[in-house]
Amino acid sequence: VEYLRGMFAFAIWDKAKRELFIARDRLGVKPLYYVYDSDGSLYFASEIKALLEARAVRPEINHGALPDYLANRGTSGEETLFCGVRRLLPGHWLCWRDGEIKIEKYWDVQFAHAGNGVQRREVDYVDEWRELFRESVRLRLMADVPLGMFLSGGIDSSAIAAMMSGMVSEPIKTFSVGFAEREANELGYARLVAEKFKTDHHEVIISPQQFFDALPRLIWHEDEPLAFDSSVPLFFVSKLAQRHVKVVLTGEGSDEILGGYARYRKTLLNLAFGKNYEAVAPTALRGLVQKQIENLPFAVQKKLSRTFLSLPSDIESLYFDNFAVFPRSVQAKLLTGEAKTLIGDLNPYAALQNYLRHTDAQSVLDKLLYADTKTYLHELLMKQDQMSMAASIESRVPFLDHKLVEFTARLPQQFKIRGKKTKWILREAMRGILPDEILTRKKMGFPVPLGRWLRDEFRTVVDEYVLHERALGRGIFAAPTVREIVAEHNSGAINHAAKLWTLINFEVWARQFIDGESLFERNDLT
Repeated sequence: VEYLRGMFAFAIWDKAKRELFIARDRLGVKPLYYVYDSDGSLYFASEIKALLEARAVRPEINHGALPDYLANRGTSGEETLFCGVRRLLPGHWLCWRDGEIKIEKYWDVQFAHAGNGVQRREVDYVDEWRELFRESVRLRLMADVPLGMFLSGGIDSSAIAAMMSGMVSEPIKTFSVGFAEREANELGYARLVAEKFKTDHHEVIISPQQFFDALPRLIWHEDEPLAFDSSVPLFFVSKLAQRHVKVVLTGEGSDEILGGYARYRKTLLNLAFGKNYEAVAPTALRGLVQKQIENLPFAVQKKLSRTFLSLPSDIESLYFDNFAVFPRSVQAKLLTGEAKTLIGDLNPYAALQNYLRHTDAQSVLDKLLYADTKTYLHELLMKQDQMSMAASIESRVPFLDHKLVEFTARLPQQFKIRGKKTKWILREAMRGILPDEILTRKKMGFPVPLGRWLRDEFRTVVDEYVLHERALGRGIFAAPTVREIVAEHNSGAINHAAKLWTLINFEVWARQFIDGESLFERNDLT
């Protein structure tokens, strides 16, 4: 397995030894699930639906996985939301023989800094990184079918477009998605890059009605609820691409290996200021400051309540709690007593904490990147694979070539975040290649005006999948807390779009997979 490069999930049956060997790629680009029965039987598949069809397990909710889902919008560890269905983790293999299984890790990210003390010029690091990236793109262009790429106009996909355009003779086919709403549309940037590299560019515009109509179908393809609203535009752009190509390159993974999210920089600043604040400010003074914050206007209060002025200066408070959809304290109110009894230890950060303890990373940034690569990135890759495969196309991720990931991990922190600049080495590597507007633009991702939709014309979606007696009658979510969240959102006091979307996705999933209800026409799966 160590000699393989790229994405894979496979099984080999050794007939002579009567031994089964299954393995999954290093970063988890391709999915692999299994059920290990008490009688020694092993079932495995790339989709949970196949395990249900084989009657390997009954479709029952695994309450123990709920804290992970509610905090992080999906499950990323070994456990799934289905009782008895487990996930083979990225970089692991499993061997079955005579009813016994053995699981081992064959690869991990190492963060010991490159050079082993040998001083190198910054330009040398940048040049080597660029060449590794170029090689990764080149390898992912190997195909005997038509190939293209998803182009958002962000620096990640634009960098891929730049590399691709210099490697193929024909104009590369690029695909973009947007909404009619101006605040949710970055097509202008995609068009800028498409014009720069003379691509064969295609676009699709999604209406709000199309967005919500697609949800049951997408969750059916996902097997588990993945409460990322970007799944929907990703599905539509995949459908667009499917008319022209069979393989696409995408920009997933750059943020997790290069520190691209604003939350990394915010956390580093909060931790640094917080340590100094706690060192010089007496406890009584800190308590007084907190009381003064409570008297400020709500908008200011909300911002300061997520900083070192209001929270302990530790990673759990300033990172896990701050950026969870439902933090631990909110889950304690959201979940019913019955659900908490079934869950046991209500710790939505158990996996993240475990990864922080078991990494050779020295800097706080590298520790966070490692934990996110093992958890959050895994969920994004599941979304990417399932949405593209739902449209019958294959997606490839150049930023997650393991040789590029290994080199990037060993870079000192200043090559990832420098001042206000995130993904510093990528920006330097693309300087003079990409337009300045792309190098300096603010990150958007797949912007979706979900908060307004759920408050206005699609409030009925909340009524049906969050407030309906079927949803509240499952005995999982406490009705008073749910109603309070909805009321705050509808009044405009707080944008709870992420919380509501997480609850909506869970209920749509439960109706289809647990209740066996058909919410869309199955004879038209794409």
